[in-house]
Amino acid sequence: MKGLEIGGHSGKGPANRGAAVVDFFLRVIGIIATLGSAIAMGTTNETLPFFTQFIRFRAKYNDLPTFTFFVVANSVVAAYLVLSLGLSIFHIMKSRAQGSRIALIFFDAGMLALLTAGASAAAAIVYLAHKGNTRANWFAICQQFNSFCERISGSLIGSFGGILIFVLLILLSAVTLARR
Repeated sequence: MKGLEIGGHSGKGPANRGAAVVDFFLRVIGIIATLGSAIAMGTTNETLPFFTQFIRFRAKYNDLPTFTFFVVANSVVAAYLVLSLGLSIFHIMKSRAQGSRIALIFFDAGMLALLTAGASAAAAIVYLAHKGNTRANWFAICQQFNSFCERISGSLIGSFGGILIFVLLILLSAVTLARR
C-alpha cells in the first residue's frame, strides 16, 4: 500500500498540484530572466570619440560571435519557456500526468545545456573585457567602454539566474515523479 489512501486516491494530488503551480511561476520568472538577458545584451553598444569627432571607436554586442550566440541561446530558451507554459498549466489541471512531465525534464535539460553554454562563453569574454590578458596582448576595454561592460555584465546575471531556475525546475519535476 503506497501512502495514505482516501477514497481510492493517494493523498499526493494537492502536493502535485502545488508543485505544478510552483513550476508555472518558475517558468514565468525564467522567461523574464532569459528574455531580459537577451534584450540587454542585444541592445548593448557604446561609441567613444577618439581625438576628433570624426574618428570614433564603437563597441557592439554583435562584434563578438560569442555575444551573438548568447543572445540567440537566451532567446531560444525564452521562447521554449513560453511554449512550455501550456504544459505547466496542463499539470496544474491534471496533477497526475507523468508522460508530459518526463518530456519536460528532457527538454528542460536540453535548454539548461544551451543556456549554460551561452552564458559560460559570454562570461569568458566579459572576464577578458574586464581584466584583459597581457600574454595574449588582449587589453581590458572596460576602462574605456564602461557602459558597454556594465550592460553585458548585467545581462549575465539574468542568464545565470535562468540556469538556476532550470536546475530547480528539473529537480521539482524529478521529485514530483519520484513521489508516485
